Amino acid sequence: MIAARRKLDNPIRDAISRVQFAPQSNNLLVSSWDSCLRLFDVDGSELRLEAPSEAALLSCCFQDESVAFSVGSDGSVTRYNLHSGDQDTIGSHADIATCIECSDQTCQVITAGLDKKLVCWDMRMDKVIAHSINVNGEVESLSLSGCNLMVAIGNSAHVYDFRNLKRPLQLRESPVDARIRCIGSSVFFEGFAVGSVDGRVAVEISPSSNSNDSSYTFRCHPKAKNGRNHLVSVNDIVFNPLGLGSFMTGDDEGYVVLWDARNRRRLFELPRFGNSVASLSYSHGARLLA
Repeated sequence: MIAARRKLDNPIRDAISRVQFAPQSNNLLVSSWDSCLRLFDVDGSELRLEAPSEAALLSCCFQDESVAFSVGSDGSVTRYNLHSGDQDTIGSHADIATCIECSDQTCQVITAGLDKKLVCWDMRMDKVIAHSINVNGEVESLSLSGCNLMVAIGNSAHVYDFRNLKRPLQLRESPVDARIRCIGSSVFFEGFAVGSVDGRVAVEISPSSNSNDSSYTFRCHPKAKNGRNHLVSVNDIVFNPLGLGSFMTGDDEGYVVLWDARNRRRLFELPRFGNSVASLSYSHGARLLA
């Protein structure tokens, strides 16, 4: 079920903030606290691009196979030409920028950060146009599936229609009372999942779903050896892109676990990593997991 683990050369000099596979290839984008954006050819185990910045990079995403974006601790939003290596700053937040996603349907980029704003950058014009809204909270995580944008703020999840950000379609208070660390969604799954800093995952089923399943919460590690609850932050959640109704979680203690969202059960656990797992990404055909 799981292929052998492969480690890329060219070790990164500081903690990784995000990994993301390209839309149609096995190229892997990596942002890091060492202020560099890197592009790896996973098939050839080759570093194709290393683009330095002035600030730590806290997230990244692809627009397509040739263009990518990052956000930095200085609030900057940067665009990269992955073929030429050129980069330019398209705008900035007033505080640390934490999250970025790109819509392949609208060619728009959405960013968020500690300035309590969501900013939508329209890339269809020669001059980038930005529209921002206040969300009254520091944004910890974003997830974009089709036209649905999920925003994690504190211990609540806000669901927006990406085409109209004036007000959220839904405001869900998470069943977990701890701060949400990550939020994940899929166009094949009518709902989303959030991971908290205390090791819990809440799966929320959309009210429009025809499923008889209800929303539920569970702990990734139900009990520690001493019998107490194991409080370890869930750092990322990623759904299988083939629409199989499963998702992966990665946590602060190096565990990566595959879960069946519909049947509420653990399917598989990878051998434990030596460091915390900050980010996860499936390749476009779900053959690879970074």
